[in-house]
Amino acid sequence: MPSTETQDALFLNDFRVCCIIGDLPHEREHPQELVLQMELFCDTRFAAKTDALHDTVDYVAVIEGVRKALIESKCKMIERAAQVAVDAAFAEDERITAITLTLRKPHALENAVAGVRIHRQRTH
Repeated sequence: MPSTETQDALFLNDFRVCCIIGDLPHEREHPQELVLQMELFCDTRFAAKTDALHDTVDYVAVIEGVRKALIESKCKMIERAAQVAVDAAFAEDERITAITLTLRKPHALENAVAGVRIHRQRTH
């Protein structure tokens, strides 16, 4: 079994999800785009040796789990959406030991991009 003490990370950049996000009345009716960057901390050494998908975190499954969770959750706050995304990613693979996630809501403001960054360790 691979060690969980490594600082290896798989990353997913510019992952986009359209979902209900926001507290304002018009935001509760019309989906908006979120853009996520995720670092999935996991030990990549075993997959590097075997070159086999089943020996690593399947980032396609992670993306689909996060997308589904964000669409279903209809969060009001970006802080909540970030936590929903992290929880969904952890649920996809127990080999993920920590996650750093940046979630941006690029169309929320006219002259700026709103967002949040969180880091979570898996708790057993």
